[in-house]
Amino acid sequence: MLETSTRLLRLLSLLQSRRDWTGTELASRLDVGLRTLRRDINRLRDLGYPVDATPGVAGGYRLGTGAALPPLLLDDEEAVAVAISLHTATTGSVAGLEETALRALTKLQQMMPSRLRHRISAFHATTVALAGPGSAQDQVDPDLLTAIAAACRDQRRLRLLYPGRDGVTTREVEPHRLVHTPRRWYLVAWDLSRGDWRTFRVDRIQGKPGPPGPRFTPRPLPTEDVAAYVSQSIASAPYRYHARILFHAPLAEVGLKGFAFQVLEPAELVPVLRSLAERLGRAAEVFLRPSRSAKLADMYDSHTGPARDQLGQVRHIGGDD
Repeated sequence: MLETSTRLLRLLSLLQSRRDWTGTELASRLDVGLRTLRRDINRLRDLGYPVDATPGVAGGYRLGTGAALPPLLLDDEEAVAVAISLHTATTGSVAGLEETALRALTKLQQMMPSRLRHRISAFHATTVALAGPGSAQDQVDPDLLTAIAAACRDQRRLRLLYPGRDGVTTREVEPHRLVHTPRRWYLVAWDLSRGDWRTFRVDRIQGKPGPPGPRFTPRPLPTEDVAAYVSQSIASAPYRYHARILFHAPLAEVGLKGFAFQVLEPAELVPVLRSLAERLGRAAEVFLRPSRSAKLADMYDSHTGPARDQLGQVRHIGGDD
């Protein structure tokens, strides 16, 4: 039989590993009787761990939710995963978490055995955060995130102050999902005033949302892959015009060499392309002037080897055979 302290740690680990246990299952795992198990449960309660018990044939034990956070038991892989996550949070996109995450990471590393500290130290020493094009203004208030997440979970409408082309307006939405990249957080929601799905940048929401509104029945999402939907939304949102172009070439050849294409829409793109073609034509005429061709010929005569071959190709492009 295990010593009492070791047995308590083992019991706590079992209760944390799954939601519900019967008394018989726990007693069998600990190799003790039901009476000893009940005493151990009471010892855990005395230490501040809320263990709920349900009587009856279908009853059992469950680790409940307490007023204070008791110590957690982590295996090696869980400890490493938490440490890496905390390290990432120190340079994350949620404002105010950097110092808190660093304090928690320091406490965790102090308690780690040496074999795990070496793994975490290697990760810290060889990892550098790449600063993207965003700034500190892209960071999000954690209270705002938790308020939006709660509204998504509870299916409650929200009123947001959000800037757009017409200035800051109040948007009443049905929030469905939060999606994040390493730099930014996005809210996928049904915009009631526009009658369509919208993707909101959370860092652009001004102030805190109003009190949760009435409950709503979730609508079918625009696609099963919400992350792909957000990626497409943020890729096309900055552009005022969207074009449809028909390429007269196999897909594998597009971008590799010249090919014919046709503008399907918008019509405004046609004169823009015509103007661009004229500018490119004028640039080509400057390149093909005789004086430039003569200079290329002199350079060709003064070089040998690969450099001469390359200049020969330029002369051919310029029309001087």
